[in-house]
Amino acid sequence: MKAPLKLGIVGTGSITLRGLLPHLTMADVSDRVQIAALCDPVFERAQAAAEKYHIPAAYASMEEMLEATNLDALSIASPIGLHFAQGKLAIEHGKHVHFNKTMTTTVAEADELIALAKEKNVRLVASPGELINPRLQAIRQLIQEGALGTLTWAVTGSSFGRYHEEEKSVRQGDTPLSNINPAWYFRKPGGGPLYDMTVYGLHAMTAVLGPAKRVTAFSGVRLKEREFMGQILPTDMDDQTMMVLDFGHAFYAFVYGVAFGSLPNMGRPLIFGTKGVINGASFNDKVIDYPKREVAEKKGYAASLPHVNGAHEDVEEAHVFEDVMQLVDWVLDDKPSLATAEHARHVIDIIESAYRSAETGQAQDLKTSFTVMT
Repeated sequence: MKAPLKLGIVGTGSITLRGLLPHLTMADVSDRVQIAALCDPVFERAQAAAEKYHIPAAYASMEEMLEATNLDALSIASPIGLHFAQGKLAIEHGKHVHFNKTMTTTVAEADELIALAKEKNVRLVASPGELINPRLQAIRQLIQEGALGTLTWAVTGSSFGRYHEEEKSVRQGDTPLSNINPAWYFRKPGGGPLYDMTVYGLHAMTAVLGPAKRVTAFSGVRLKEREFMGQILPTDMDDQTMMVLDFGHAFYAFVYGVAFGSLPNMGRPLIFGTKGVINGASFNDKVIDYPKREVAEKKGYAASLPHVNGAHEDVEEAHVFEDVMQLVDWVLDDKPSLATAEHARHVIDIIESAYRSAETGQAQDLKTSFTVMT
């Protein structure tokens, strides 16, 4: 396939407006990828976004966009509960697909998409591609070399807080690009902190430690409703989940996704061993060295990613831009990505199995695995 790759974006919500469009319309990537179309059921938002970022076309539905345009690939940036159906439609049309996290909500859905992609000979990249980050690669190497001794336990997790309600640039205004309601984050299917936020820590932890074997959990809804701009938003998706992952040989990890409150000073990942602790960017309180470390220290975790250079270092959601560029490189240059659908499926297995454990009161064996690519 010849460059530039023609990309369509499904959904013009927060992640598209803050990340995908600002990054992917920069001149330095225009020879590799060009956004050819947008779609959103809130058509006024798709139109406004297309006008702001000089995108040739906007549509009210994905079906209309696929019929009217000759796209090479899609980035699925809609609410998580829609990803399976939209991803399946894209693959059936022969399009390569980037999934914003989380790829699907169930292993069965992920299995179907992976099998269909193989049948249609299209490529899937699934965010968040944590292992792409050179800091995590350095941490994985330290562990494999035995620097941490015998691993004993690990921690990861996240808190919703009021992050989504207070994304000022896209939530607090009165225009189609600034009045996006965050209600879906708190509803079934696909809402909740596990699919939306803890997914990062789970990807990072399993990228470094490899696949888990079992999970047990407690889970439920703590806050029955939330307030946003004077509206009351009902919450029916679990917003409080505590789980223990079993990696085998009595090595366990504590994982949480909660409504409010998080552990202090906890980096991604936090791993303990008989010779010390890795916490974020440090090993036994000493800075871990890795490519572009100094840039990351100044500009943030994602600034060390391979495609995040120059102006991209100062734009939000740079890690999402990186994952899209991983798909671009794979399609144009036959360079496989570390952000694999198989890894994403394993993390989905952990989340789905945690909910099942909470419902049944029994530990759940995980059905999936993946190979940590290097």
